[in-house]
Amino acid sequence: MKHFSILFFSFFTLSKLFAQGPYAPAVGNEGCTAIHKDSLVFEAWATTCNLQRGWQNIADTTLGKPTIGDSISPTGFSMVNGLVSLGDGGIATLSFNGYIYDDSGADFAVFENSFDGMFLELAFVEVSSDGINFFRFDAVSLTPNSVQLDNNAQMDASYIHNLAGKYRAGYGTPFDLAELDGISGLDISKITHVRVIDVVGSINPLFGTYDSQNNIINDPYPTPFSQGGFDLDAIGVIHFSTTSIEEQLENQFSIYPNPFNEVLTIKNNSNSIITYQLSDIYGKTLASETTQTLNFQLPTFNFSKGVYFLTITKDNKRFTKKLIKF
Repeated sequence: MKHFSILFFSFFTLSKLFAQGPYAPAVGNEGCTAIHKDSLVFEAWATTCNLQRGWQNIADTTLGKPTIGDSISPTGFSMVNGLVSLGDGGIATLSFNGYIYDDSGADFAVFENSFDGMFLELAFVEVSSDGINFFRFDAVSLTPNSVQLDNNAQMDASYIHNLAGKYRAGYGTPFDLAELDGISGLDISKITHVRVIDVVGSINPLFGTYDSQNNIINDPYPTPFSQGGFDLDAIGVIHFSTTSIEEQLENQFSIYPNPFNEVLTIKNNSNSIITYQLSDIYGKTLASETTQTLNFQLPTFNFSKGVYFLTITKDNKRFTKKLIKF
């Protein structure tokens, strides 16, 4: 009986020690989603950064702000230009010489400089398709928050989801734009900016920050140093284009004449199944069809003079062209 008790205790202890949360684990473990900086999936890197540093310690602003790095540091390849320390609640807004677009799997990855994958400084990630309106990925932190983590923190990446910084240096945390599909004011086929916002890891409600499930996020706090808060290394882009998906799609069709009169011609150069919809300025659909015809004409002699909109959809991607009837 005693022997059984010892075995049971040992098994229970080990199971607790190696227990994992519901999300992707740290680098080196099965199911990890981290992407190495040298992966060939990366097609581009951030080119500019607008920096708004937070405090070394939001509860004691007399300490000032972090000084490590600058707006150049997080541009370019990972682990090349150094890093920039954001401080408590600091913000870095990065742009690219083109667009990030949604496709299968992750679309970009954010790199931090965790030295061991256990001391993790986290950040929220937001994206914008106009540089003005930003939308946040639903972040989750299941790290216990009854005791404040300090600079000896040992954290489990599998308790963290959609927070940059969950992986060690050289390994990016991936983000999939499909998770933000359908949000009004955001075009996930044409992302122009990515914003990284330091998580203030204090479990004090006066200063702390909360995840999408209203959990207060516990990460090392305070970090009152010149290299305090989230240390942004780089942002690598997986699905990248110098023209938007809308522009690429539009180039596959010829629509003429414009202005039109009695007939509108649509030439489908893509040789693919498409759906077209012609609407007036009030949103009323006047013509709609799914077809693979390479060249077809819409009779428009009975249309009133004015403005119309032709929307063409192909492979769940679409563009809209403004047309005029004279």
